[in-house]
Amino acid sequence: RAIEAQAQMFARTGAAAVRSFALGRSLSACRMAPARLYSTPPAPLTVLTEEETMMQEAVRRFAQERVAPKVASMDREAQLCPDILREMFEQGMMGIEIPQELGGSGMSFLSAVLAVEELAKVDPSVSVVCDVQNTLVNNLFAIYGNAEQREKYLSGLAASKVGSFCLSESSSGSDAFALKATAKKDGDHYILNGSKMWITNSGEAETFLVMANVDPSQGYKGITCFILERDMEGLSIGKKEDKLGIRASSTCNVEMDNVRVPAANVLGEVGKGYKYAISILNEGRIGIAAQMLGLAQGVFDVTIPYLKERQQFGTAIAEFQGMQFQYAQVAVEIEAARLLVYNAARRKEHNLPFIKEAAMAKLYASQVAEKAASKCVEWMGGVGFTKEFPVEKFYRDCKIGAIYEGTTNIQLQTIAKIVS
Repeated sequence: RAIEAQAQMFARTGAAAVRSFALGRSLSACRMAPARLYSTPPAPLTVLTEEETMMQEAVRRFAQERVAPKVASMDREAQLCPDILREMFEQGMMGIEIPQELGGSGMSFLSAVLAVEELAKVDPSVSVVCDVQNTLVNNLFAIYGNAEQREKYLSGLAASKVGSFCLSESSSGSDAFALKATAKKDGDHYILNGSKMWITNSGEAETFLVMANVDPSQGYKGITCFILERDMEGLSIGKKEDKLGIRASSTCNVEMDNVRVPAANVLGEVGKGYKYAISILNEGRIGIAAQMLGLAQGVFDVTIPYLKERQQFGTAIAEFQGMQFQYAQVAVEIEAARLLVYNAARRKEHNLPFIKEAAMAKLYASQVAEKAASKCVEWMGGVGFTKEFPVEKFYRDCKIGAIYEGTTNIQLQTIAKIVS
């Protein structure tokens, strides 16, 4: 009641009257308002539930004990270790939000975000495998799949099957809905033709969610999402891209040459694929933001101990004030990025608007990751420029954060539209 009265007073007489009102006879009511609004104060964003804490700690141990020893070899060979992938399934990391009755972990969206962050602290390549599976592929099935599709595919995705989200093409990157892939109706099937590019996880994937147009004359309103399986005739995986960073994560072309797909394999409704893509990419951006956050924290964590040990002029590098100011600033920015990421994830979980927050989180976390990785190479000097330490790999890995699942300019454009 006190809040409502203040709002009415402001509307009538302006801020000065509100100040007088609040300082006068409403003071006691204002003091009591919080107790009536909620029984306990809201928890800070970084306070996790017991379930989320267990997930965070389990993934952290896995990353440090199982992934870390293989990071250099996977990067050098540009190949994800099959044992790592198998163990991720066994640990429940590839089906975090999938219900337990379908073989998943049945946990929260933030739990998936935490897993992505923890993996990225050690290897962003492994992190993005987990991210795309959970925030894009699994959630598309969970949100838009029918009961039969969820039963058939989510159980497999939780147990052993990798999924890919196939949207981009050579002529449709940021302009995603300019895609040329087609799906022609043929009885109770569709015939798919086209080529998808830069498809994450496609080297290992057995399930593909492919966006193709059933009626190009309708423009983006003809775009439909189809479920394809690796053994379908006419579906082939092209060469793996030789990338600057996240080298262990496979990025390949997906080619479709008269692939015959049952009409039952349409995910959701015909012509609604563009809506599904927009919706799921908004969620996916939170996952990429978590990856960049983890990367920033990871490179920072391996650099600070070196600064404490390395001495110049008889003093540890970390003790020089000029250096302290620099790493203090990066620490602040990493924490700010974490708050943006967790806030976007919590808003998504609570069914609150989160598109702006997701774009802000991805934009800022990718910028912080670049800055942190660049500074850490610089702070470590000559050894930071060698493969003896992991900072150079983090530096190569960070650049993709400004590119995939919406470039920096796309994030800025999204934010500008909402704030204006």
